[in-house]
Amino acid sequence: MIFDSYVAFGAANFTAKVCILGSGPAGTTIARKLGAAGIPVVVLEAGSREFSDESQDFYRGTTVGDFYFDLDVTRLRFMGGSSNHWAGWCRVLDKQDFEPKAWAPDTGWPIRRPDIEPYLPEVHDILDLPDFRSDVPVSDDIRWVQLIKSPAVRFGEKFADELDKSSNIAVVLNTYATELTGDGRRVTGARLWSNGRDAGSFSADYFIVCTGGLENSRLLLWSNQRSNGGVVPNATALGRYWMEHPTFEGGNAILADYGEFEVDAVNEAFFSPTLAAMERLQIMNFGIRLIETPYPGVKSLIADLACTAPSMAEWMSFKLSQNLRCAAQLYVAWEQAPLASNQIELSKTDVDHAGVPRIELHWKKSELERRTLLEGLRLFGATLIEKNLGRVRIADWITNGGDYPTNDETAGHHHMGGTRMGTDFTKSVVDANCKVHGMDNLYVGGSSVFCTSGECNPTTTITALACRLGDHLSKVVTV
Repeated sequence: MIFDSYVAFGAANFTAKVCILGSGPAGTTIARKLGAAGIPVVVLEAGSREFSDESQDFYRGTTVGDFYFDLDVTRLRFMGGSSNHWAGWCRVLDKQDFEPKAWAPDTGWPIRRPDIEPYLPEVHDILDLPDFRSDVPVSDDIRWVQLIKSPAVRFGEKFADELDKSSNIAVVLNTYATELTGDGRRVTGARLWSNGRDAGSFSADYFIVCTGGLENSRLLLWSNQRSNGGVVPNATALGRYWMEHPTFEGGNAILADYGEFEVDAVNEAFFSPTLAAMERLQIMNFGIRLIETPYPGVKSLIADLACTAPSMAEWMSFKLSQNLRCAAQLYVAWEQAPLASNQIELSKTDVDHAGVPRIELHWKKSELERRTLLEGLRLFGATLIEKNLGRVRIADWITNGGDYPTNDETAGHHHMGGTRMGTDFTKSVVDANCKVHGMDNLYVGGSSVFCTSGECNPTTTITALACRLGDHLSKVVTV
C-alpha cells in the first residue's frame, strides 16, 4: 500500500511492527524482505513520488574543507531515493576491502566478503544483473576487473506496483521523521513532519534508519542531542569516518592495441591493483577506467607525448610503423582512508523548514589519497611497459603536486561512513548486524555503515547488506 500522506495512512489502521525511514535501495530492499516474511512494515519516505525543489531544499547544507558538490544536488529526496540518479555501475567490494590494512588505521570490517556472498544471487535479481566475471591478472600488480552497467534500477519505479499491492508493507510519502526519541536502550518513537506540518509521533517495535549516507548521521546526531544520548548511547564515532570516492582524469595512454583488453558495451575497460601491490606501495585500492580516444585525437596526443616524454619517442616510432592508432583517457577513482576528522556535523546557525539543523560536512582528502592516485597511475604505466602494451602520461597537476581541479568529476556522489560497523564502541556505531551499539531495537541500513569504501561503486554492496539485514530481522522480529 502506498499513501500520499500520514493522514491517509492513519485512516487505514495499519499496524506496523517495523518502521523503516527511507525508500532508497536499502529501505526498499529491507521492506520487501520483511514483507515476504509476513512481518508488517511501514516505510516513511520524506519526499513524494516525484522530484520537487521544495523537497530538495531540506538537503541544503555546507561543506568545510575540499571542494565538493552542493549537498542538495548530490542526493535525491523522493520515492526511491538516490537510486533515481544512479548511473547503474555495479561491482561488489573486493575481498581485500573487508580486511584491515596495517598502513591505514581504522580499516577492516567485523564481517568479511563471504558473509554477503550468499545474498548476491538475490542482489542480481534486484538490480537486473548478469553474473559477475572473475578478475583477470594483467601483471603481478594490475588486474582487469569487471564493472557491470545495470539498467540503473529506479527502486521507486521498479517496485512501486509490488509495494502498492502488498498487504504487509505500507509506504507513506511526504512524511519526514525529524527525530527519534529513546531512553538509552530502546527507540520509543519518531516525531514526524508530513505535508508541511507537524504530524505528531509514531511508535513501532523496531526502527531502521535508511535515509542515506549523509542523512543517517544527521538524523541520529539530532535525535541524540534532543534525547541527551538516548538514541545512540555510544556516540563517539557518530557522524565520523565519512568517505567518498575521489574521481579525476589522471592522464592519457598510447596503446599498441586497444583489443588487448576486454571492454564493455561502451568500449571501456577497468583495472585495479592486486593486494600485493597495495601492500608494497602502502596505498589504498583504486580503479582506472580506460576510455578509448577517437582516432582524430590520437596524432595530436602522440605529438604531445613525444614533446613532454621523450623517452617514449622510440617506442612510439616503432609502433607507428605498425599502424599504431589507439589512445585512451585514464580516469581514476580511488578508496579514501577512513579518518575521524572527515565528519558530518549539525549546523549551529541554519535549520530546515521543520526546524532540524542542516548538515555541515567536513571533508578533506589526505596525503594517502594523493599517494594512491600518483602511485596507482605509475603502477598502471609500469604494467603497460612490462607487457609492451603501451605508455602512460600522467597529468601534470598530479606529478607536480598541484591542487585538485575543480572542473573535473571530483567524486562519485558515493556517501559512505558516519555510522560505521565495528566492535569498538569508540570507533563504530553499529555492530556486525547493523544494530546500534547499546540499543535493542534500532538498526541502520545503507552505505553509512561502510567501514572502508574500496574503489567500486557502493550500490551493489548496499543492496547485499540490506538483504542480509532483512534476513536477520526476519528471524528477530516476532509477529
